[in-house]
Amino acid sequence: MTRKRLGDLLVESGLITKEQLEEALKDKAPDEKLGDALLRLGLITEQQLIEVLEFQLGVPHISINQFAVDPDTVQLVPREIAKRYQVMPIRTENNQLFVAMADPLDYFAIGELRMATGYQIVPAIATKDELQRAITKYYDLQQSLEEAMGDFVTEEEVEEAGITDEDSPVVKLVNQIISNAVQQRASDIHFDPQELELKIRYRIDGVMMTERTLPKSMQSVLTARVKIMANLNITESRVPQDGRIKMTVNFKPIDIRVSTLPSIYGEKIVMRILDLSNALDSFDKIGFSEENAAKFQKMIERPNGIVLITGPTGSGKSSTLYAALNKLNDETKNIITIEDPVEYQLAGINQVQVNEAVGMTFAAGLRSILRQDPDIIMVGEIRDLETAQIAIRASLTGHLVLSTLHTNSAVAALTRLTDMGIEPFLISSSLSGVVAQRLIRRVCRDCGQYEEPTEREKQIFREANMDIDKVKRGRGCPSCHNTGYRGRIAIHEVLEIDDKIRELIMGSASAAQIRQYVMERGFKFLLHDGLDKVQKGLSTTEEVLRVATIE
Repeated sequence: MTRKRLGDLLVESGLITKEQLEEALKDKAPDEKLGDALLRLGLITEQQLIEVLEFQLGVPHISINQFAVDPDTVQLVPREIAKRYQVMPIRTENNQLFVAMADPLDYFAIGELRMATGYQIVPAIATKDELQRAITKYYDLQQSLEEAMGDFVTEEEVEEAGITDEDSPVVKLVNQIISNAVQQRASDIHFDPQELELKIRYRIDGVMMTERTLPKSMQSVLTARVKIMANLNITESRVPQDGRIKMTVNFKPIDIRVSTLPSIYGEKIVMRILDLSNALDSFDKIGFSEENAAKFQKMIERPNGIVLITGPTGSGKSSTLYAALNKLNDETKNIITIEDPVEYQLAGINQVQVNEAVGMTFAAGLRSILRQDPDIIMVGEIRDLETAQIAIRASLTGHLVLSTLHTNSAVAALTRLTDMGIEPFLISSSLSGVVAQRLIRRVCRDCGQYEEPTEREKQIFREANMDIDKVKRGRGCPSCHNTGYRGRIAIHEVLEIDDKIRELIMGSASAAQIRQYVMERGFKFLLHDGLDKVQKGLSTTEEVLRVATIE
């Protein structure tokens, strides 16, 4: 094989220019590989890098998921070498060992593998994500699982098991399950007790998937370990409990909210992962279109009034609120929040947690906050009339109030407040605007391809007075778990309250009348914002229709 340098290969294939190559070489850290630097700078995608190597070097590209990896083959390559060079042994044939690696030009790795195993090494290319998942699955998790299984034989021994010793197999296994979830960008980990087994499931991009199934005998010890980490009562298994875990995974601070629930087969545990490094997204990262971002910014920059964000559970309302607070946060303002629970901790902002057991409700907390000379108040959620009334009073006395409400659309929020029992004149004088939000999955950028829209899609776009000539869909690849989607983006409708809407509210107009008025003014509903994102190749029509209805 002729030894060509990666940079030259990429320039020859026209994926990057000579200038971009020089910029990447200048920018990369001394021990960073060129391919990694180019990916970090966004000059190429991982799929493009793989295709170039595959074509130029004649090294095949494989998907590890499609191989039944033989545990005996995994034993051939020591764990340290697999982790250091990011290589995964696949199978042996005669005197050859087939390995998947991210960089088949890494001759040091190939040499060391040959020395360690005594086999001729045949490299194939796999994506870094997939390699990391495979190494975690076949080396770390498997090893922790085997050690844990070997350690615990009877239920009595489980009770005195090493669930606090950092080197004990159970502790390692739980840490592996968490770090594996973080690596795969999961938002939740579910420990699901079944009659004869314990299922570990991850929610990735809003969709649940089973990661692995463990023997029933390990259920009590894993539950106990998670409870210890979250400072919960181990001996109490009949009532739900809530706790928090703070830890660092791959040098990133991770905050985990833990909730336990007694079920007929034992306690179900759900761990919500809050990745603090991704917490403070800017508006464009959340997915606001330029027009909507400008409208929203105008609302939150007013000195007083209420701004509401609406949508069902899990639609990213809190993230949008935090992004708004982050934008408003400076030394000249006193910002106080009251939340249930506090999800992300923000520097320079006073955050208060609801504790109903001692009478610290949203309404009680909000009353006290008003005596603390605030400029901006964030109320986690308006659930009842009392909270709504205090929030409205606060906005009328010169405070900016940000909050969330569970409604299906921006217009419905106006009538929901009336239904709660708030006087229409108070709503019309205090409300600045309402944002409705949903999350849809993004098309995977590695396997996304443009194709002809279907007749149904053309019809949907026609009905929305929009054009579509091509749509982007993911074929499915290792980096998106063969789903065709990777990551999520928000779609919005942003309703500014103008004088006419105030008039309609004062006259107790129905939601249908207000809708009619905003439609005549060319208001962009969730569906339109979603279809905009389909036009830009960010998502698919199916995803938009999953969360937004056709008007």
